[in-house]
Amino acid sequence: MKIAVVLSAAALLLCTGVALAQPYAPPPLPPESGVPPPIPGPRGHFELIPGHWRWDGVRYVWEPRHWIARAAGFAHWVPGHWGTGPYGRWIWIEGHWVR
Repeated sequence: MKIAVVLSAAALLLCTGVALAQPYAPPPLPPESGVPPPIPGPRGHFELIPGHWRWDGVRYVWEPRHWIARAAGFAHWVPGHWGTGPYGRWIWIEGHWVR
């Protein structure tokens, strides 16, 4: 019974864009220096997403900044971020578009 509850909770977290809780905080963000990657299309149709730490199942791995296509009808991007979850563990909250 407990295994089914744990698996259900894990599936729910994965579907909602929240990473499974990590036991320790991600490293500090490094400075993003240099020229950003080239924009893949017309300016105004893409948003530059800042770099962030991603958990790969064993350790934190740096994801550099990159462009994503702007969602139609949405005003701006709220970047993903790490926050504390249950029992003081760290969770990733996915970035998303807001109106």
